[in-house]
Amino acid sequence: MIVMKFGGTSVMDAVAIDRACSIVKSRLAKHPAVVVSAMSKVTDALIATGKAAGDGDLDHALELSRGLRERHYTTTSELLGATTFTPLHEELQREFDTLDELLRGIAAVGEITPRTADMVVSYGERLNSKVCTEAFRARGLDAVLVDTRQVMITDRQHGKAIPQVEEIDLRAQEMLKPLIEAGKVPLLGGFIGATKDGVQTTIGRGGSDFSAALFGAALNAEAIEIWTDVDGMLTTDPRICPDAHRIKVISFEEAAELAYFGAKVLHPATVLPAVQKNIPVWVLNSKNPKCEGTLIVARAPKTKATFKAIAAKQRITIVDVVAARMLGAHGFLKAIFEVFDRHGAAVDVVSTSEVSVSLTVDSMEAIPAVAADLEKIADVKYEGRKAIVCLVGENIRETPGIAAKVFTALQDINVRMISQGASEINITFVIDENDVPEALRRLHKQFFTNPDPEVFD
Repeated sequence: MIVMKFGGTSVMDAVAIDRACSIVKSRLAKHPAVVVSAMSKVTDALIATGKAAGDGDLDHALELSRGLRERHYTTTSELLGATTFTPLHEELQREFDTLDELLRGIAAVGEITPRTADMVVSYGERLNSKVCTEAFRARGLDAVLVDTRQVMITDRQHGKAIPQVEEIDLRAQEMLKPLIEAGKVPLLGGFIGATKDGVQTTIGRGGSDFSAALFGAALNAEAIEIWTDVDGMLTTDPRICPDAHRIKVISFEEAAELAYFGAKVLHPATVLPAVQKNIPVWVLNSKNPKCEGTLIVARAPKTKATFKAIAAKQRITIVDVVAARMLGAHGFLKAIFEVFDRHGAAVDVVSTSEVSVSLTVDSMEAIPAVAADLEKIADVKYEGRKAIVCLVGENIRETPGIAAKVFTALQDINVRMISQGASEINITFVIDENDVPEALRRLHKQFFTNPDPEVFD
């Protein structure tokens, strides 16, 4: 039994959905369950729609909703070969009518709350899972739509709800396993969930990967397949380095580091449920299904390569906290991190000295409030438009002189913070955003000019 997840670009229109159906058909012997995202760019459009309504611009909100309605109608017609309304069209019409009523309510109140925002953005996955189910059925697959909100149980933290793993495991066994055993293909939307008492939630952008991994772990799947629009995980961003190589095999630990520090092909949390059950994860290209993709496993084969990949996470802010009077004082670091925790600002990289602490965060919105609180205990300054560059590879542990090679390649680029040691498999540093393309090109040339053919393609 396997779980297959199709991202937004893999189910973005009739052609893509038809292609996804063919891929699922090719896996029928493995008894698949399928998770789909919203069509590409739909979640962004829904966020803009909710914001417009919250800002009181109902006309613009309804105009955006009309555009989404027409896109789903058109895709449905192309998939089902219909010139008139089908039962699915009527279902979509009811859903969009309900969305428009929700938008009118938001505009009347004059604000959009996190709970209401979750309701608005949930329509992307909810609608596309219905479209994909009917398209699959029309093409001979015995697909069954399952309401994700009945399986993906979360806490009440809107926008980034935390999945309740034990409850998900129980519900997946009760609702999905019998369908699979009966030879049917359960189809669910990713990203969305609900509390035990039915309140709509979402588990964060890119959460469809995480959904698939949680369902795969709950069902003790043989494998989890993440279908996207690239040939797997690459050595770096191909838009910056066109000569980036496909990584054939990578460890869970390496993949998690890369995903967290900017490799967009995979949600950072995806590998966690798979690690716990030792389930291999494949990253595959729905536009090129013959490509082997990237295999993520507990322990990757030994390689001569120092690094597996380079990632960059942009839109980072450095916060410098200096307090000479706190020299040697007990509880200083605790007080600092309590401030970040209170404002929900996640910290990526930390560097400390006797009297100062430098941290990076990726939430500019929270910075003024964080700084105001920190100024009660220290002097604070912050700088935006920074980026974290991360080089990942398990061979760092055993290879002397690596840091020297990295920073020699960047000798005329200003490096603000350096971190190595918290993880034995990465070297992380902070530079200006504008320097990222040049830094990536130099580092890729330094370490991937003659890649190991056993690991890279």
